[in-house]
Amino acid sequence: MSLADKLNIKYDGVLFDLDGTLSESASGIRYSLEETLKRLGCIVPDLSDYSVYVGPPLLTTFTNLCSMTQKQAEDATEVYREIYNSEGKYKNRLYPGIEELLKELSKSDAKIAVATSKYEPFAEDVVEIIGASKYFDKICGSNLDGSRKEKKDIINYARTKLGLNENAKMVLVGDTFYDTKGALSAGIDFIGVNYGYGDKKLMTEAGGKNFADTPMDILKFLTE
Repeated sequence: MSLADKLNIKYDGVLFDLDGTLSESASGIRYSLEETLKRLGCIVPDLSDYSVYVGPPLLTTFTNLCSMTQKQAEDATEVYREIYNSEGKYKNRLYPGIEELLKELSKSDAKIAVATSKYEPFAEDVVEIIGASKYFDKICGSNLDGSRKEKKDIINYARTKLGLNENAKMVLVGDTFYDTKGALSAGIDFIGVNYGYGDKKLMTEAGGKNFADTPMDILKFLTE
């Protein structure tokens, strides 16, 4: 690649949330939640509002949305993962415009990673399913035991995996206030996307300032 072809962006590391940012994933998550609750004999709540359960860690979803105890939520998470791994993950689709954005970013010197609360092996599978794995240096997610589930912890983990020090300039692109809060708590910048499953008002209240309507709109916040 010639120097003229290089894309100059202002970050050493660019992190992307997965669900609602890179991947249209709600249908697979909803299906897996519904099947989990049915298998456990639980009442299935209204799941029409994707923002309630696409973004938060699974344990948070089961304790808050389904009023489960910590132990019940842990057991439900195991059932969910079995269903998601066998069926739900295959319902993921790449958002239109994301591949064009990632192609542009591949022309830069920045490290590019996924930073998601999803169980890391599932995240790796999803990125492969949506055909985007070649664009990322690392895929960073949560652990099976529920640790490293908060976005701040995943961001710090991604920083280490990418080999970036604490002074490196980083940004997280995400679609929920969990992403906003996690990025700002970790001391990095945040770009919100309006095409995902989150709520711009909640992201703004959490400290978000820059918002993109389309994937290619993200580029202006990375280069300006």
